This record gives sequence, structure tokens and C-alpha cells, in this order.
Amino acid sequence: MAEDLSGYLAGLVLSCEEVPKKDKLKKLSIDVGAAEPVDVVTNAGNVGTRTVGCRVVVATVGSELRDGEKVKKTSVGGVSSTGVLCDGPMLGWSGGGAGTAVLLPDAFNPGDPCPRSRPRLDGAAAASPAAAPVAKSTGPGVDSLFEKKLSKEEKKAALAAKRAAKKAAKEAGGDERGDEDEP
Repeated sequence: MAEDLSGYLAGLVLSCEEVPKKDKLKKLSIDVGAAEPVDVVTNAGNVGTRTVGCRVVVATVGSELRDGEKVKKTSVGGVSSTGVLCDGPMLGWSGGGAGTAVLLPDAFNPGDPCPRSRPRLDGAAAASPAAAPVAKSTGPGVDSLFEKKLSKEEKKAALAAKRAAKKAAKEAGGDERGDEDEP
């Protein structure tokens, strides 16, 4: 776990655009609760237009990264960047791959401090001591990534129920036709 997460804030992605002439770089405008949004340039693989409206963790200018380096305003791919989009290892969290931006539940508001451990996206655990119930959704089009997968037995039961319903509907339809055929 990261010892000092001061300067690491929850942010709401307001926009995402590709950096011209740079294949993988994207420029995000993120509301971190300050007067103006911060611009962050990233190559995180899970970032794109679908992340607009999602909550992320941003290391703001002046905060210290795990390797001891301070975050400062810099130019990445010719575009000004005033923060760093965080992944799980940067925060000292277990799980989550390096280079994959951390997504937070909707219960986090722009400017909220970063949680000390990975919050659950399914709402089963509180995100912070005084947190409201956590919403499952992490943004438009992302819900299906977090749906529960059915077990083998549940799939068999669902298929059997579907077949039984289809058979019952067919029999009900056959009885109606049979009544019509009688004089």
C-alpha cells in the first residue's frame, strides 16, 4: 500500500481526445474538484471515449509517486499534462495491471481523496468509512464488464426453463388451432 496518497484525487473524466500523430496517446480533461479541470496525457490501454463520465484516480502536480519522483507539469507527445492517471501498482493496490487506469465507483466525487485499497465496483463493500452505497456502474457501456457470470448448473437450468417455456407456448398455440379446426 502506498504510504502517502496526499495529492491523489478522485476525478471525473470530462473528455477524451486522441493526441495528433501519436498512436496510443490520449488527452483527458478531468474534474478533480479544483476551479479548472486538469489535462492528463496517458497511454493507458483501457482509456478511450467510453471512459468519459467514469471516475479515475489522478496524481496531481506536487504529489509524490512510489518511485520518489514528484508529479510536475510536463509535455507528453507535444501536449501539456498536469497530472498522472494512476494504475493499481502506482497506488500499492493488489490486483489490476500496470498501465491500466484505475476506475472508481460512482460514489466517489471529484476531489475526494483516493481510497487506501481497491474499492469493490459491485457495491458489496463501502468505498470509504462514510461512503454511500456504491453504484455498480462505472460509466456508459462498461456495466457488462462487471456482470456476474453464470455457473454451468445455472446455464443448464436457464436453458431447460427456456425450452420448457417454448414447449408450453407451442402446445398452447396448438390447442388454439385445434379448437379452430373443429366445426
